[in-house]
Amino acid sequence: MAEAPSSLSRRERQIMDVIYRQGSATAQDVRAQMPDPPSYSAVRALLRVLEGKGHLKHRHDGPRYVYHPTVARDRARKSALKQLLSTFFDDSPEAAVAALLDMSADESDDGELDRLAALIERARQEGR
Repeated sequence: MAEAPSSLSRRERQIMDVIYRQGSATAQDVRAQMPDPPSYSAVRALLRVLEGKGHLKHRHDGPRYVYHPTVARDRARKSALKQLLSTFFDDSPEAAVAALLDMSADESDDGELDRLAALIERARQEGR
């Protein structure tokens, strides 16, 4: 199975978030949903960059280009997590989860912690 294409800048991630939410989008659609949007021409340039990186493809709809992702969001998410684990956590899911729990210690409620414990238990069961 191929890996998801290369990493993304902040603006590129914002664009991909819009396109994943909608399934497909034009430059105008993307710009309308971006926080503090750049110019229309900047959005079009970023869409071309994302297409060049292999994240997007386009189809013609009259004079407009309609962009859609080349990789399913779930697969892209897994690839990004693998890269994050490798870069910052020495390939250790335990270290990443510990960091997440530490960051959200004051915000986590018992229900959320119970759901996390259930996920861990299910992973144990499936691993046997």
